[in-house]
Amino acid sequence: MREFFQHPLAAVDPGVTVGKGTRIWAFAHLVTGAVVGVDCNICDHTFIEGGVRVGDRVTVKCGVYLWDGLRLENDVFIGPGAAFTNDCRPRSRKVPPVFPQTVLQEGCTVGANSTILPGLTIGKWAMVGAGAVVTRNVPDYALVRGNPARLVGWVCRCGEKLKPAAGGRLICECGRAFEVGAADKIGEIK
Repeated sequence: MREFFQHPLAAVDPGVTVGKGTRIWAFAHLVTGAVVGVDCNICDHTFIEGGVRVGDRVTVKCGVYLWDGLRLENDVFIGPGAAFTNDCRPRSRKVPPVFPQTVLQEGCTVGANSTILPGLTIGKWAMVGAGAVVTRNVPDYALVRGNPARLVGWVCRCGEKLKPAAGGRLICECGRAFEVGAADKIGEIK
């Protein structure tokens, strides 16, 4: 007996691993070898290739295609129509021997209709604005927007934009505080 929900119009190929409590909706297709964690929501019209690894509590909204080389850590959110690429120099009928690894780290958000180029890392709890084109790595807690995506601020785990406070710290309405270090590194103050 399956411990996940599969809509009757979804295709889950043999050899796909799906965690308990995950929901896979209509017209989603998961290819042999794909791994999807527990309590995920894989929405309509999605495609997940066999080399993709999806962590726990991940949401993949409608119209998103996840290609080989992509790894999503826990609590990632991908907005509708976000686009991922996995080949730096694509040509018809030419498949690279190894796909560059793109990593979406814990808790990050990729906004609707944004584009993520191959081989990049989106940092923990970072937020990519809708329509952004990400051409380089995104630091933890960063808010990036535009084409190409540029750092425009910092966000909390809760998703709110951080505000400057005394002593060069950043604070959030939820009560968390952060320090910004060298090279745009930010860390939560415990």
